[in-house]
Amino acid sequence: MDYIQRQTGKENPLILGIESSCDETAAAVIRGRELLSNEIISSASTQAIYGGVVPEIASRVHVIAIDEVVERALSRAGVKKEELDAVAVTYGAGLLGSLLVGLSFAKSFAYTLKIPLLAVNHVRGHLAAAYLDDETLKPPFVSLLASGGHTAVLFTKTETEFELLGSTLDDAAGEAFDKCARVLGLPYPGGPNIERLAKEGTPCIPFPKMCKGSEMRFSYSGLKTAVINYCHTKEQKGEAVPKADVAASFQSAALDVLVEKTVQAALQKGVSAVTAGGGVVANGYLREKLAAACQKAGLKLVLPEKKYCTDNAAMIASEGRIQYQAGNFSPLSVNARAAIPLR
Repeated sequence: MDYIQRQTGKENPLILGIESSCDETAAAVIRGRELLSNEIISSASTQAIYGGVVPEIASRVHVIAIDEVVERALSRAGVKKEELDAVAVTYGAGLLGSLLVGLSFAKSFAYTLKIPLLAVNHVRGHLAAAYLDDETLKPPFVSLLASGGHTAVLFTKTETEFELLGSTLDDAAGEAFDKCARVLGLPYPGGPNIERLAKEGTPCIPFPKMCKGSEMRFSYSGLKTAVINYCHTKEQKGEAVPKADVAASFQSAALDVLVEKTVQAALQKGVSAVTAGGGVVANGYLREKLAAACQKAGLKLVLPEKKYCTDNAAMIASEGRIQYQAGNFSPLSVNARAAIPLR
């Protein structure tokens, strides 16, 4: 572990972040909580041909893109690799082949430069994006996590300590968006296409909101099934499916409960601020509803820009800063993990 001993403990470390968990190859550089660069090379347009992410294609694109995206991030930041204090990289959760490309690159970078390696939990990276949006943000606060694989409300006690207040019992919100998009014949990725179509409709169909009373548990499997049954019933009767209304009604049912429970949790915990992270938080409807609810409740809302809600390396570098200052350095033997707990 001698390689981690150089320049550790800086208040504003210069950190390279690398993200390759799915179909984006990304690199970013931060100094403390200041974002200096954020570069992405995506294979999403290629994946859309197949209606979703093909792991082998994603891995091959990462191999081709990783050198270029890191060079671009360093150049845009105006720093040399020798100036870096640490390298942060996603080691889970995600596609194993994709993760291994970024992790292997980061290991060799850290070893060659003799600087710390910071293995980052992708999900915690989503939560850490808020620190880049507001440099004055400090715990405690309540966080909404809404992504393709996770849906949860958390109490952020410190930068490194969370309390899980509630989560989904089955599908995640982002997963439900993708599945309902397929039912409506919309292309991949489902989330932004559902949002676009919903603007043309009204939320007039009473789809179930699968979270009731004071419970802080969510369920999207039933909502997904309700959408499928509604569309199939219309088709069997020979009636046209009002796709825009279905999209608007699904979006409302899926997201209104997240807003309600996040604000409820913040008031119960007595905090003054709310943050949110994850790909679903790029949804304009959710952002508007959450902003209005927080304003009404007298809560400060910190929302990362939309481009920092979807997969990116800035959030990985941000979580890397937290791990760096906590002294949580990773050995070069760390391995990629397809699944990983939040805490």
